Amino acid sequence: MENLEKVEKLRERANVSYEEAKAALEESGWDLLDAMVSLEKQGRVKGPEQSVFSTSYEEQEHYEPVKETVYEGRKQEKEGVKGVFRRFIDICRNNAFCVKKNEEQIIRIPVILLVLILFFTWRIALPVLIVGLFFGLRYSFEGKDDLSQANDLMDSAGNAADRVKEEFTKHTD
Repeated sequence: MENLEKVEKLRERANVSYEEAKAALEESGWDLLDAMVSLEKQGRVKGPEQSVFSTSYEEQEHYEPVKETVYEGRKQEKEGVKGVFRRFIDICRNNAFCVKKNEEQIIRIPVILLVLILFFTWRIALPVLIVGLFFGLRYSFEGKDDLSQANDLMDSAGNAADRVKEEFTKHTD
């Protein structure tokens, strides 16, 4: 690149006069970068804005915790229909429906199997489950998830069946 081209290039980039560009280049041995630095030091050209980047947590002013952002994203995902369905499938996979009589386990089946049975044969399965309560059967859910509310409901149904049995036997005696 010829000296004239260098002067023109520096003049365009630094937005200085021809004489200032030529003087800066002559002073720096016709090196464009050195000439630009020289003009910055003289205050004729505004230098690039300085940014500081760091991987240190303490020095970052605009730090956004990633864990909370990810948690919020998952929370929003779980609030939708897709999230409800995903949670339902997880519960069905990780838990079992247990049938007990006198604290002895008779049957233990995956919840997904219970859902399928109830879906396809609800007219038969529901009455069988209700009648089973009157014969001393107790139902519960066991597994990874906290299904205490469902188990409380099962206990309430069993207790209600016991009360009905007691009333019935009082009136027949």
